[in-house]
Amino acid sequence: MKKSSAFILLLASNIFNATALAETSVLFIGNSFTYGYGAATRFYRPDSVTDLNNEGIGGVPALFKSFADQAGLDYDVYLETRGGSGLDFHLAEKLGVIGRRPWDQVVMHGFSTLDADAPGNPAKLVATTAEMTEFLRSKNPNVQVYLTATWSRADQTYVPDRPWSGQPIQQMAQDIRTGYDLAAAAPGVTAVNGVGEAWLRAMDLGLADSNPYDGIDAGKVDLWTWDRYHASDFGYYLEALVVFGNLTGRDPRSLGVNECSGYELGMSRDQIAALQQAAFDQLASEERVRPNPLEIPRQVNPERCNAPR
Repeated sequence: MKKSSAFILLLASNIFNATALAETSVLFIGNSFTYGYGAATRFYRPDSVTDLNNEGIGGVPALFKSFADQAGLDYDVYLETRGGSGLDFHLAEKLGVIGRRPWDQVVMHGFSTLDADAPGNPAKLVATTAEMTEFLRSKNPNVQVYLTATWSRADQTYVPDRPWSGQPIQQMAQDIRTGYDLAAAAPGVTAVNGVGEAWLRAMDLGLADSNPYDGIDAGKVDLWTWDRYHASDFGYYLEALVVFGNLTGRDPRSLGVNECSGYELGMSRDQIAALQQAAFDQLASEERVRPNPLEIPRQVNPERCNAPR
């Protein structure tokens, strides 16, 4: 009897361990563009993710976790963020935290202008990406690293005497993407999350206003928050959709217009659908996803998200 009980306990333990090991671990390394400064996203469902700095952040990682849960994907999501920082900060101050365990996937980015001291210069991003990726690969040689190319900052474009002043709003995002493409040459980098380009696609689709300084056109959303630097909930939501599609290979539109996190953040079905379309268009242009939108026979009311898995 005792042997049978011991066997059952061992079997149960093995099943539990297999389930735990089945989770894909993903770590987000970033700054306020990851943790969601200036928007409700910052403190969205912090209990669904693990903040390695114990600051109670939900942010883009929590949105990603929600999308993964709704898609039936088993992700264990962590974040390590510091406002106003580039990868150089995390290399200098946070390797002891980041290196506590190996990671299956890592999503990371540098400062919003590529280099805080030399805006537009990708040299620091290229060097720190290579150094961080080498460190991550020392813990897991098979880690998949994704770099997030961030958006055009309105405060750097429409305000005089700034690095991108007087240029089209598209230019900064394109310059940022060029820098990240250079950084992506580092061994171990799987792909770039084209978030800034997805923002431009949202503008082209007529969903988002391209210049918040002259007012927001009727029927459009503002992807920036009050400081015209960071994102609004709409902007962070679009960021999370791009990351979700890139890491999982799933069409963001497969989440459907009743996607529960958008509903909890106060978005309409039409806004959710348009943001998903912008994310899909960007991912499809890079052949990262195949079309697989969720189609339902009739409209139903959205519901709140379930408890995190």
